[in-house]
Amino acid sequence: MSRQTSLLLNVAHALDHLCLLIFAAAVARISVDFGFDRWEDLMPFGVGMFFLFGLGSLPAGRLGDLWGRRQMMLVFFFGLGASALLAAVTQGPWQLAAALVLMGVFASIYHPVGIPMLVQSARNPGATIGINGLAGNLGVAGAAILTGFLVESFGWRAAFIVPGLISLACGIAFARATPHETEAPAKRTQKAAVELTPAMLVRVFLVMTTAAITGSLLFNFTTNGNGQLLAERLRGLVENPAVLGSLLALVYAIASFAQVIVGHLIDRMSLKRLYLAIAAAQVPVLLLAAHTSGWAFYALLMLAMVLIFGAIPFTDAMIVRFVDDRMRSRVAGMRLAVSFGVSSIAVWLLGPVVKSAGFSTLLIAMACIAVCTTAAIGFLPGDRRHVPTGAQPT
Repeated sequence: MSRQTSLLLNVAHALDHLCLLIFAAAVARISVDFGFDRWEDLMPFGVGMFFLFGLGSLPAGRLGDLWGRRQMMLVFFFGLGASALLAAVTQGPWQLAAALVLMGVFASIYHPVGIPMLVQSARNPGATIGINGLAGNLGVAGAAILTGFLVESFGWRAAFIVPGLISLACGIAFARATPHETEAPAKRTQKAAVELTPAMLVRVFLVMTTAAITGSLLFNFTTNGNGQLLAERLRGLVENPAVLGSLLALVYAIASFAQVIVGHLIDRMSLKRLYLAIAAAQVPVLLLAAHTSGWAFYALLMLAMVLIFGAIPFTDAMIVRFVDDRMRSRVAGMRLAVSFGVSSIAVWLLGPVVKSAGFSTLLIAMACIAVCTTAAIGFLPGDRRHVPTGAQPT
């Protein structure tokens, strides 16, 4: 794989997360434009995007394995760009909701297709996944700072137009830089790093899906709610939306580097023990954040996001370690369809929960979700115990 293709696959991850969070980052301004009294009342209109972001992973993964990953990535770039431009010209909440649903469909392609394409020939898949995770979460940071800047300078519609045009340009570059695949991934014979029995593989799939659901709930609650949460907890200290966006972008940028560190560690130590430590550490940090405000809260928010982002590479690393390349997109698609589909409820619940119970209750609920993640990881098989006789442990 050429460096240009690898770079564009990482840029695609950044675009994927950036586009998914434009609505959440601009919701306060959009709600005013559409005549809503509170941003919380507009927030449920974005749930369809995240639901299709999960559900669409199933056919996207199947097409990635059986048709080709290069072709599906071209659909991703051009479809995401076109749907972002469509969102920019909507005139009401239901039109915007429809455009966001379409955006969710195209955004669903990346994770089950782009990541397996990126790691299919990687010598150090953990490190590769970590760098890719950094790129994705820099997209999250970009959603905070770029959307804030564009909304303040040119209006919320520009926040959709600029990423849309970037996506279309990346699609053209990807088509030129990436040669056609010689065969569909489903016809390949590359084996997983650690071979498991069918029963143990089902167990791994159930664990990774459960952990992915809880991890995605935390990711959706935070990335969609952090903007308003930070504004509430820093009220009286920071009021300028652009400054708040920059502070949030700094949180995401620093937290994103946790994935690079975790990716390198995955290649060198037990995946299960490392995952358990990171998931368990989320619980006390979220509980403390629920009862804190001001700059102390800002420090805890940064630590919480380091841990939440640091947990992201593990599900992809499990797929690389335990699943053959010929079916990785389909397995990833099934896992993502369930986890992202279920976790989309976080977007629907965010506004009503905050409106009725406040952010403190939400943070306590997130700590409980982290407990569930930790419990699920406990059922993951050890990396070494299930390596076949004669094989080298990873």
